[in-house]
Amino acid sequence: MTVTPDRPTPTAAAEPAIIDRFVEANRAYAVNFRDGGMDARPVRNVTVVACMDARLDLFAALGLELGDAHLIRNAGGVVTDDTIRSLTISQRALGTRSIALIHHTGCGLLGLTEDFRRELEQEVGQRPTWAVESFVDLDGDVRQSMQRVRTSPFIPHRDDVRGFVFDVHTGLLREIH
Repeated sequence: MTVTPDRPTPTAAAEPAIIDRFVEANRAYAVNFRDGGMDARPVRNVTVVACMDARLDLFAALGLELGDAHLIRNAGGVVTDDTIRSLTISQRALGTRSIALIHHTGCGLLGLTEDFRRELEQEVGQRPTWAVESFVDLDGDVRQSMQRVRTSPFIPHRDDVRGFVFDVHTGLLREIH
């Protein structure tokens, strides 16, 4: 076997890679999987925009079941152009009407600066086209995200847009007005 510097030599006791575990878990899941006959329209006609943070179990925290809601997740749960795109499709093509925006305490974007983009540019020789969308005021960023949704001409149903901060220590939501 040829060993290359960027690829370690496999050993007999090597642990499977995480994505290999996903494939194994999927096979076990598929054994008992039954198509519930759901379509792409969420049963509760709601979309949740939240941070991608692994500590947020949105199904458990919000009492959701499979098929209840569209979940859109990104770094910080901020409302970006791509979030507006997904919300627009969710409402116009798939019937949702309500939008819940959920940010959280201890977010990795808190205090991250545009220096991050400059460092990436120095490292890879190309400046990212996207903004970091970082923030220092958690409540203020939730308000800004709500405003972005409420002023988007593409989103037709803007009367039920609510914002929250999820506390990663207590599991409680705090509504932002």
